[in-house]
Amino acid sequence: MYYLIRIAYDGSKFYGFQRLNDVESVQKVLENALVVINKKEVFVKGAGRTDRGVHALDQCVSFKLDINIDCDGLKKALNSLVEPYIYIKEVKEVDKDFHARFNVKRKTYLYKINIGEYNPLLSDYVYQSKYKLDIDKMKEVGNLYLGVHDFSNFVSGERDNNECVIYDINYRIKDDILEIRFVGKSFYRYMVRNLVGMMIEIGRGKEDINKVKMMLEAKESILGYTAPAEGLYLEKIDY
Repeated sequence: MYYLIRIAYDGSKFYGFQRLNDVESVQKVLENALVVINKKEVFVKGAGRTDRGVHALDQCVSFKLDINIDCDGLKKALNSLVEPYIYIKEVKEVDKDFHARFNVKRKTYLYKINIGEYNPLLSDYVYQSKYKLDIDKMKEVGNLYLGVHDFSNFVSGERDNNECVIYDINYRIKDDILEIRFVGKSFYRYMVRNLVGMMIEIGRGKEDINKVKMMLEAKESILGYTAPAEGLYLEKIDY
């Protein structure tokens, strides 16, 4: 049987999504739990590989089991094995050709910035800015990101093509927390954190918006800024 699960997790408790031998990762916890249920080795495929400290409200994972178990039973069994820092929100059966990453139509990432008084209880869950931020200038930067661009200066790692599309960026302030949502087809490693990093630097007046234009247009490498991991959430996956 082939399954897709939607999960949420507290990224501050893991060294990222991808399985690592000597440290705790989300994939490692899920696969270890599925081995208990399946009685055989199970390999899962995630919709995205969140980094250490990055949270998820709606990560999606697909896998195959050798046993036949109904979705409600699988959800209960998994949650009993992966809580308290991972929670399976939904389980559904899928076709054998379904792939959690390759079938994605769009992703939504959320970045949270505390623009009010420092709150120690939020230290693992939002970026707490030490600077007064000009949000209008940050929105100007966001407008430059919209559409199709070569984001080579905003990603980490080597690949043949860093071109992708951002459909929408929206903003909301609630209880002194600035929420920035990015909706796009694909996001590469560190991309959202680097996009936000430049927004913060320009919002605090340290950099000029023309640097962002250069980073989007230039073929050579231009050093930017990476926002901290704790403010980032994988919020939604659409298929």
